[in-house]
Order: sequence, then C-alpha cells, then structure tokens
Amino acid sequence: MNALPYLLEKEFKQFLRNALLPRIALMVPLMVMLVAPLVATMDVRDVRVALVDHDRTVASRRLADRVAASPYFTLVARPAAYAAALRLVEDDRADVVLTIPADYGRQLGAGREPPRVHIAANAVNAIKAQLGAGYLSQLVAAHTATPGADRLAVQYRYNPTLDYHAYMVPALMTLLLVVLCGVLPALNIVSEKEIGTIEQINVTPVGRLTFTLAKLIPFWVIGLVAVAVGVVVGGAVYGVWPAGSLWLVGLVSLLFTGVMSGFGLVVSGYSSTLRQALFVIYFFVMIFILMGGLFTPIASMPRWAQAVTYALPTRYYGEAMRALYLKGATAIDLLPHLGALALMALGLGAWAVGSYKKTER
Repeated sequence: MNALPYLLEKEFKQFLRNALLPRIALMVPLMVMLVAPLVATMDVRDVRVALVDHDRTVASRRLADRVAASPYFTLVARPAAYAAALRLVEDDRADVVLTIPADYGRQLGAGREPPRVHIAANAVNAIKAQLGAGYLSQLVAAHTATPGADRLAVQYRYNPTLDYHAYMVPALMTLLLVVLCGVLPALNIVSEKEIGTIEQINVTPVGRLTFTLAKLIPFWVIGLVAVAVGVVVGGAVYGVWPAGSLWLVGLVSLLFTGVMSGFGLVVSGYSSTLRQALFVIYFFVMIFILMGGLFTPIASMPRWAQAVTYALPTRYYGEAMRALYLKGATAIDLLPHLGALALMALGLGAWAVGSYKKTER
C-alpha cells in the first residue's frame, strides 16, 4: 500500500495529459444536464386543437375561448363539420378534435348534470394523444362544473407544479455517472494492455489491491465532481435543487460510482482489446439505462423485467436520487438503497481485484 500514492499520481497525470479524457469528463455533465432535460421530456404543450361548435351559444364560445387561452393548446381551426376536422388530423394539422354538441348551452344552463362533449385524439403519438386528451378533459370538466356541485380536489405531492425537469434531473445524474464511471474504467486496463504499459506494472511488487485501488479512486473523484457539476447546473438552470441533504447526495453517488467503476474494471480486466471492452460495456449500459427506471416507470414493465431490475444498480441510485430531490429523504429512508449499493460496490470491487493477474492467461 506504500506505493498507492505514487500510482495515484501516475493515474491522475496520465488522465490529465490525455488530450480527450479531461474534456469528456467536463463536457459530459454539462451537455447531459443542459440539453437532455429539454429533449427528454414528457411535458406536452402546444397541442393543436380543431374545435367543432354545433351549439354556437355564449356557453360554447366561452369554452372555446378557454381552450384558446390555455398554454397547453393552440386553437388551429374551427371547422363547421366533424369530417372536416378529421381531415385536419389526417393532414397532421391538428392533434385533437373537440366537438361541442348542439344542446351544450341548454344542458349547461339546466345545471342537472355536466353536458357531454366529444374528444378525438390522433394516437399516432400515443403519449401526446393521451396527455393532450387528458388535459382537454380536465379543462372541459372544470368549465362545465356547476356551482355547488361536489368537486374533486387533487393535490400533487412532492412536485406540485408537475415540472418534468424535477423528475428528469435526478435520472440524468444516473446517466452521466454510468457514462463516466462505467465506460471510462472499462477502457482503462485494456488500453494499457494494447499499448504495453501494463507490463511495467506486472514486473513490480505492486499487489492486486493496491493496483485496483489506484485504478478506482480517480474515477470516484471524477464521479463526485460530475455530480457536483450536475447539482449546480440543475439548480441554476432549471431551479431543481435537492430537498434532502447534500451529504446524502454525495454518499449515495459515491457508492454508485464505486459500483460502476468496479464493474468497468471487471470488464476491462477480462477484455483483450478496446473494441471488445466497448461492445461488452455498451451492452450492459443499455440494460442499465433502459431497465433502471430512468425514463420509464419500473411498475409499468412486465413482471419478469421488474424482477430483473432488483439486480441493477441504476434502480437503487435512481430511486434514491429522486427521493432526495423530491421528497427530502433521510438516511433512514434510504437504508435499503444504500445497503444494496454498498454490497454491489464491495462485490464488484473484490471481483475487480481478483480479475487482475500479472501472468498472461
């Protein structure tokens, strides 16, 4: 272990002297946090509405004005017939058709029960159709509610403004750590094998543990710096700050960084070429991202897929970060996630130590 400081100095110098790696370590957090929340969003705005008004009363005009004033809708046309409105949908000039029946004003004035309207949505984009029709249904229901009638009170906990950035920023922390602390370590040892510098280590009395720690610690530092950049950018640009302790954010990030860097070193230790290591690590990275609950809820996956996610570190880190950001979770709340990540980090770290051999296999 006396050689560890010298090996760490060597690793940091080798990293900083590389023309590409320091730029990647800086640009990945900035690009992920600045660009991804803008494109990877489930917020639906500017839904194009074609409104067919068969009633043509003051009540129907008020409903039309309310639709036009909403920030979620753009009233693109008011055709006289439903068939003409459907042609707008077929020509991709409208997303939703709202049809107001001829007796809308009379039913609304009677006040017995809310009048019915017809909503038809273009479901080629299923998400936009579902959310757009849902938004429009809520707007119509709020407009047609009679005074004194029972109203459903909805309270949105933890994210009262339904800002999708608050949901995505913690997930993007997971993404950038997977890229930086999973892919880069997978290229570390195998690149030294290709250029021949690993032989200089193999002829020294440096032990497995010292060698592995010298490879892992720089990526722990890189991961924590990337998380710090992500927290600052997410807060400064999108106003999304952790509701929980920053120390807990750092602790859970350090554990996840240990998991991913250990896994990357395992892949690098068993790979013979950079191409082989890249194919293997990208295979697992795709599984981690797609099945880790970062962009799609785990509860919506098939039963067998939900069972698989318990073996994925991205599940525990993503859930822990969202709990810290949105709910202000405490260490007691996160014990299952911290325990799972700690066990994975120790197991993969031990595997990385065992996978390093000084003799050719």
